Amino acid sequence: MKLQDELKRPVPFATSEQETLLNLLRVGDRLENHLARFFRERGLTVSRFNVLRNLLLADQPLTCGEIGERMIQIVPAITSLVDHLEKQGLVERKRCQQDRRVVHVRITRKGRKLADDTMAPLAELEQQLLKKLTKTDQKNLIALLEKTRGSIAAACEASLPADKS
Repeated sequence: MKLQDELKRPVPFATSEQETLLNLLRVGDRLENHLARFFRERGLTVSRFNVLRNLLLADQPLTCGEIGERMIQIVPAITSLVDHLEKQGLVERKRCQQDRRVVHVRITRKGRKLADDTMAPLAELEQQLLKKLTKTDQKNLIALLEKTRGSIAAACEASLPADKS
């Protein structure tokens, strides 16, 4: 369905850029809400699962800074996310012996089990969400989204104030 029809807009979008960006926002919002519900049923949030998945993929403890660099969504409070996961018994912190200022976060057995148990249903959900797209469609969409991310990143960087040092 065209976004104009879905939003019951009586007039077309002003520009193709506007229609493109509003489509991206609408898809992102729907996806975020659907995933939030999926993870809520498992006692998680999208961001908390992302931390667990990053720790699983790294297969070694990571600092909060390293976790932050690997997150899908920009999360300003990684420490708070780790606090919640630690309270749930899904991760644990350990100070580095060589440098006591450094704290490593490690996934626990309980966290690994929850993440592992979530992977198969998540893969099914991902397939369901994209079932109307062929593999070729998906590859084309990935390429377009990567190009779009680059364009947005460049625009954001260009709008930052110049460093006055």
